[in-house]
Amino acid sequence: MHSAFSSLDWIVFAGYFLLLGLSSYYLGRAKITSSREYFVGSNTMPVYAVALSVLATSQSAATFLGVPEYSYANDFTFIGFYFSGLLGVLFVAYVLVPKFYEMRAVTVYELLEKRYSESAKRQAGIMFLLGRILASGARLYIGALAISMILFGDILFWHVAFSIIVLMLGALAYTYFGGVRSIIFSDVIQAITYVGAGVAVMVFLYYSLENTNIIETLQSHNKLNFYDTSLDGKFNIIGLLSGWLLLNIAAFGLDQDMTQRVLSCKNKNEAAKSLILAMLITIPVVLIFLAIGALLYLFYLQSEVTQSFEGEKITIFMYYILNEMPEGLRGFVTVGAIAAALSSANSVLGAMASVAVEDIYKPWRLKQGKCDESHFVKASRYGVLFFALILSLMAVLSYFWQRHSDLSLIGFALGVMAFAYTGLLGVYFSAIFTKRGNAQRVPYALACGFISVLALQPYTFGIEIGFSWQMIIGTTASFLVMQSGEGNPTLLKTDELGGSDGLPSLSCKEE
Repeated sequence: MHSAFSSLDWIVFAGYFLLLGLSSYYLGRAKITSSREYFVGSNTMPVYAVALSVLATSQSAATFLGVPEYSYANDFTFIGFYFSGLLGVLFVAYVLVPKFYEMRAVTVYELLEKRYSESAKRQAGIMFLLGRILASGARLYIGALAISMILFGDILFWHVAFSIIVLMLGALAYTYFGGVRSIIFSDVIQAITYVGAGVAVMVFLYYSLENTNIIETLQSHNKLNFYDTSLDGKFNIIGLLSGWLLLNIAAFGLDQDMTQRVLSCKNKNEAAKSLILAMLITIPVVLIFLAIGALLYLFYLQSEVTQSFEGEKITIFMYYILNEMPEGLRGFVTVGAIAAALSSANSVLGAMASVAVEDIYKPWRLKQGKCDESHFVKASRYGVLFFALILSLMAVLSYFWQRHSDLSLIGFALGVMAFAYTGLLGVYFSAIFTKRGNAQRVPYALACGFISVLALQPYTFGIEIGFSWQMIIGTTASFLVMQSGEGNPTLLKTDELGGSDGLPSLSCKEE
């Protein structure tokens, strides 16, 4: 029997949305005069705020519920992914970020314009947009599904649709008016809410197990393993230093959704600090949610649990929220899940609009004739509205997909960007570390990376291969396609990818 939202829960819920409303009004008051200011805040964002924003963006509703599920079913080896992420962040901070700042980039794909051509930048941007529509639309649905379960006690279409609208309106409240500045400072609120909810649940569970020797019992059930030295484990050391490392480099350095806020720092040194600080904060946060899963394992050790809700498989954390969570705390955890969903939704709206406007629309529009910055500020806001609609439609589509497909939607949402990442990694590695490759090879390399990963999915040809190997194979294939093309001698004069003798920019960047 699923307990209903109590009066105290509704008070917590209403208080959170009052905070959202007041903060979005305050953060959206500043006048914005250029698209650069809208998308990267005129490079004035403080390190700590950017770090918390990166943390919030990396934690979606799927990870809020999914991380405890991993430690409940397995152990703590998932934390290895974030230590791999720390290595990936160090690479991004000291190899990619300096190049982005030398160019004063608004999007990460501008580097490909410098190295290859404007068309290469546009093609990479389109690859990002397609991947993000699929991945972020599905993630939006997962967040809405969780909220519908908690608020209404069901997953009827109209209740899920209402939850999608609530999440998207919350994201728009920050993104539409204030741009990246509003997104970053709102993410500070979301990160504090998200982490606070996790700490509250962990403490409550800990004290509810007062008659249990927690450490000894977990050790006896092999639940306290933190690293995997086997050859076939999902997060074994070899995989963490290869395929998972590639995934983290792509996520933090080549995905505009994550990197946009890093490009809003004052300079490359502060940007590097913000990335590294974000990952150092993320590791203990993930440990909190892994601890929740381990404590839930002890809580249900003597119980028979059916992780199902109206025919849908649910995580153990969701099962606990629906059936065991006390009033007040349930409302707090609900807003924690909303905070996780909102932080990923508002960031992706800004990121997608920045790529669409800066990498695709603005170069085309300037070729038609002179145009002032106020036009591009309006275009940026229209872009945010457009992608809010597209992601909402994708979330609605995911509702029906979940009911008529055997493919795990959570697995798809968390993994679909790898289809785009492998192609981007191959193209960027060629651009940065070699003198070969040209604009003509870029679309083929992007497509090759995508097709390679698609071919290795079990639902395509029945091939069972680890995700880490998929990343390695897809990236290698894309890189080899780029290497098959001769370098452009004119563009290769700018080996630093940020010198003053590169291709002239078509965008109206402030000096």
